This record gives sequence, C-alpha cells and structure tokens, in this order.
Amino acid sequence: MSNDLPVPAKSGRKPKAIKFPARKAVKFRAAETAAGQLLEFFYPIHYKAGMALEDAMRRGQLTRTQVAILWLIRAEGEAGAIMRRKDIERRIRLWFEITSSAITKALRGMARAPLSLVSVVEDPHSAREKRVVLTARGKHFQSLMLAEGRNFLRRLITEISAADVTHGIRFLGRAIAALEASEEANQQSNSSRDRGSSRA
Repeated sequence: MSNDLPVPAKSGRKPKAIKFPARKAVKFRAAETAAGQLLEFFYPIHYKAGMALEDAMRRGQLTRTQVAILWLIRAEGEAGAIMRRKDIERRIRLWFEITSSAITKALRGMARAPLSLVSVVEDPHSAREKRVVLTARGKHFQSLMLAEGRNFLRRLITEISAADVTHGIRFLGRAIAALEASEEANQQSNSSRDRGSSRA
C-alpha cells in the first residue's frame, strides 16, 4: 500500500504526493479516522446533550443567555463571583451573536426582583467600567444550578462503566488543555504580528 498522500493541484498541474514514512502515514490516517469519528459527536453533544444540560441548569427561571452568564462568572470571574461587564459582553456576544442591548436586558432581568441574582456596580478602579457581582441569592442559585447539572450527568453515566467514565473525563481534560494551548499560541502569534505591523 502506498504511503503517498495527494495534495490539491495548482493551476491545472498534476497533483503531487507528499511522501510520508510508513509509520507517520499510518499515524496520520489513524488521526484522520479518529477526527472524523469525533466530529460525528458534535451534533449530539453540542445541540442535544449540551442544551438538555443547559435546560436542567436553567431550572425553568433563566434564559439561555442568563444561565451562560452565571456559568461564565463562575468559570472566569474573580472568586467565581465578580466579573467586568465588558468581559461578560465580549464572551457572550461570541457565543450567542447577540447585541449589547440584549445582554444589558439579560443582566437587568437578573438584577431585578424576583431573581435578584446579580448587582451591577461601578468598578473601583475606573468609574467608566462596570462590574457584575453575584448577590447572596445569586450564589445560592448558582449552587442549585450546579446541583441540577450534576444530577443530569449522573443519570447519564449510570449505565456506563466506571472505567469508561474515568477514561472519558481524562480524554476531555486533555482535549480542553490542548484547545486552550492552541488558543494561547494563536493569541501570541496574532500579538507578534500586530507588533510587527505597527513597527512597519
């Protein structure tokens, strides 16, 4: 079996083949197969399991945007309870492609009764900046939200062996670490490119 892999033709030329040592070619094909198999999980994980988990954590009281804001504050905020409003907006707009006014509406609903989950206050370091701070009620709701999420996932894994669950957790941890490392490398590359452009 040939280990040559075709590459796209240029301007009508006959495609050339990239020469791979046998071991590298086998590894490449295995990675291609695994990537294809993983891609098939995108829809069921992101749109079915992910949204079902999100619905459980909303507890019938929050919108998808609002529960994402609570989770974002927990994951990236100071002590899991405080985050700059502009950082929340930057992240949420990337995820949901919604307007700044829609995020303001979501936060306003979270700040008002009957929810009263957050307070929007001035940043002590800049009067122009706002910070979103979880209230005591917000922290309590967040803990209930996490409990609902754990219950949802526990029901899913009851029919799966402990070994498979452990391997799955390990795989996801490594995959997320690889993703974050790739994002950091891209940011550094973009920063270097921007500095080079500014000097030019």
